[in-house]
Amino acid sequence: MTPSWAWLFVLLLMPVALLNYLDRQMMATMRDSVMDSIPEFGQAENPQEMWGVMLGQFKWVYAVFSLLGGAMADRFSRRWTICASLFAWSAITWWTGQVTSYQELLWARSLMGVSEAFYIPAALALIADSHSTATRSRAVGLHQMAIYLGVICGGFGGYAATNYGWRWAFVCCGITGMLYAIPLATLLRDPRLEALPSESLHTTRNRFAGGGFIELITNPSFLLLVACFTLPAMAAWVVRDWMPAILKERYGLGQGASGVTATLYWQVAAIIGAAIGGLLADLWMQKTRRGRIYVSALGMAMIVPAIFGVGNATSVVMATGFLILFGLGWGFFDCNNMPILSQIVGANHRATGYGIMNFVSISFGGLTDWGFGRLQDAKVPLNISFSMFAMLSIISIALVLSIQVRSSDEPNG
Repeated sequence: MTPSWAWLFVLLLMPVALLNYLDRQMMATMRDSVMDSIPEFGQAENPQEMWGVMLGQFKWVYAVFSLLGGAMADRFSRRWTICASLFAWSAITWWTGQVTSYQELLWARSLMGVSEAFYIPAALALIADSHSTATRSRAVGLHQMAIYLGVICGGFGGYAATNYGWRWAFVCCGITGMLYAIPLATLLRDPRLEALPSESLHTTRNRFAGGGFIELITNPSFLLLVACFTLPAMAAWVVRDWMPAILKERYGLGQGASGVTATLYWQVAAIIGAAIGGLLADLWMQKTRRGRIYVSALGMAMIVPAIFGVGNATSVVMATGFLILFGLGWGFFDCNNMPILSQIVGANHRATGYGIMNFVSISFGGLTDWGFGRLQDAKVPLNISFSMFAMLSIISIALVLSIQVRSSDEPNG
């Protein structure tokens, strides 16, 4: 029986997860308003590439510091790592609303990448620590639903920017996060640390410092998981960061309508996918220890035709339909990454492992944003670009099915 406090932790972290992704999506959907207010964009010959560099800058910094964020959460307190990250990125979100130049915008997004990098590895590891194999996929899926809600809220950023100005939204989100960090610090606990006597904790920290990273990167199944975590995510970053602009330019939608269309439908589908995928994975685990792997592969199998279809769509309705299929597949895939990781490594290396996964995945995401911007400036047809991402997802299906799991993945196993 999963204790009630384990579900309470998930509920407490859901607003944090929402804020974590809200500011990222706002930046994408407010693109025109932000570019109009920053003089360097209007003076540049390659504004699309500059925008892609700015989006990529966040991801590259986030990726590098994910390694440190995961290590800190494993070696010290997951609770304090989460709360400090929330407060720091919220303060930077507030400051983002004050920038007046391209260089300031780059600095703001870079510092945002540093501060946000500490949250996801720590939060997902804390949830995995708190839940047994019977409920872990559902618990992670519930947390990921809040991320999708954050993207949905960010999808309305175009309307908010048009009616109130883009800076107002960043200021409000920043203040909200800083205030929420205070009660969160008093209500969260770190069950992994509480279960260890001080002597064992000291030993665990020393063992981690000496060999945790080596243990992970010499584990073939972990390397496979890193790869299949990265390849579908490259398509997802393009969908999140560029789809509002694609819909606006390809189908003549306004800034507000393109932002909502690019986020609302597929994120609602992702919420449904995470709910179904989490439940299906937990049930399938009662039959075979590879149940989560099979559900993840099913999700990737849905992503492949969805990405190909978005690139070849001839109407906004057709594109939206394929985005919905993408969201369902993404939900199946996304809610099972940390649970699969928990079947590969022990509790003391989960946050570090997810930090490494983030490092690789988001590094490639930054390159994808930059590269896609160059492809857009070069007028490369969308169907060619999106077909490449569909092929990467096909490869990821084979990789995830090759993963070998441990015999036990209990919370502190």
